[in-house]
Amino acid sequence: MKINGNEIRPGMVIEYQNSLWAAVKTMAVKPGKGPAYNQVELKNLIDGRKLNNRFGSDEKVERARLEQKDFQYLYKEGESLVFMDTDTYDQIQLSEEFVGERALFLQDGMQVTLEMHDERAIGIRLPDYVTLEIVEADPVVKGQTAASSYKPAKLENGLRVMVPPFIGSGERIVVDTNEVAYVRRAE
Repeated sequence: MKINGNEIRPGMVIEYQNSLWAAVKTMAVKPGKGPAYNQVELKNLIDGRKLNNRFGSDEKVERARLEQKDFQYLYKEGESLVFMDTDTYDQIQLSEEFVGERALFLQDGMQVTLEMHDERAIGIRLPDYVTLEIVEADPVVKGQTAASSYKPAKLENGLRVMVPPFIGSGERIVVDTNEVAYVRRAE
């Protein structure tokens, strides 16, 4: 679907220069002389390059259609992560760096959503919250209650998060996968 350059908004994915780009930031500019334009910061979804570009209101760009598919995480094989399409049971392998540091949150059987373009994965969305066990937590230092005091704790997946003083080793907590932060105790 073709859209005008001034209609590009953050989060949109467009086809530009024979590649896929996600709009990170946009700013409408109306100079004193000349036509108005949209200053757009783009990030390449294939190789991660960044690009700043001006799009005039008369310029047309192709908005990419992304298909969202549900997959189930199966296991890690070397540097690859194996996922299964929950509809067709086809398996797909993605590199660990494609998922990034949030790969540590993947658990066997976890449901994820992959954004696909022409049968190629270009993005992944994990559940917002996961429940993990604390394997190591620092002891509480007496008298530290004047201000809100958090202490470091190590999770079963190796990540460290800050937790309230009443949380100890062996407890299960809910962690926000986007912020990598403690949310609450797990029930």
